[in-house]
Amino acid sequence: MRLRQIALVAEKLEPVVSDLCAVLDVEVCFRDPGVAEFGLANALMPIGDTFLEVVSPKQPDTTAGRLLARRGGDGGYMVILQTDDLQGARGRAAEHGVRIAWEIALHDVETLHLHPRDIGGAIVSLDQPRPPESWRWGGPEWRLHVRRDTVSRIAGATLAAHDPAAMAARWAGVLDLPHRSPAELALDAGELRFVPADARGEGLRGIRIETRDRSRVLQAARDRGIDVSQDTILICGTEISLS
Repeated sequence: MRLRQIALVAEKLEPVVSDLCAVLDVEVCFRDPGVAEFGLANALMPIGDTFLEVVSPKQPDTTAGRLLARRGGDGGYMVILQTDDLQGARGRAAEHGVRIAWEIALHDVETLHLHPRDIGGAIVSLDQPRPPESWRWGGPEWRLHVRRDTVSRIAGATLAAHDPAAMAARWAGVLDLPHRSPAELALDAGELRFVPADARGEGLRGIRIETRDRSRVLQAARDRGIDVSQDTILICGTEISLS
């Protein structure tokens, strides 16, 4: 089980995409017309072979729009994990009473979305791409858009919870992940952390990005007037921790 993609949600798509591209030194690889099914527009940016996505509602009464209203603005939306045993994950979800909110099976990927009310914290997507190194959601030419000088991959995610240990235990059971501590789970070369919720409530609070040039990222953020605190920047209501 590895972290393959993070989705953020923004009221206005393009300003957020512009900030992310400029600060992280990445570029858009794909805008997926398929997200119109959910009333959204999006943009995807590769960071190594992981992906940062921003979605924005384009019609009333979308899941993304309700999340923006509930949490008071832009923020985290989805945690997308790659697995080599999707059927095992399906069985564990059923055992724990977690509903499947959406699913699709294509020739090169099979995907399940776990219902956020059941798993807690975020929409969780479980994806099994074939071959494993492929990634349909990044578009047909995503490898041509990978820029390697500044950032290398998304390595972790932080979820806010009213009861961090309980949410961590629920995710661990459904995803079959080992605990590093009561509120931290181990992924392949990464982690999921669970922290106390603030006034915004439960949700995807932050991500960790491994960098090759941390100082460039921090300076680019300052130049654009983006909040910087030590090695963390705030874009799209999301804490981006640099390691």
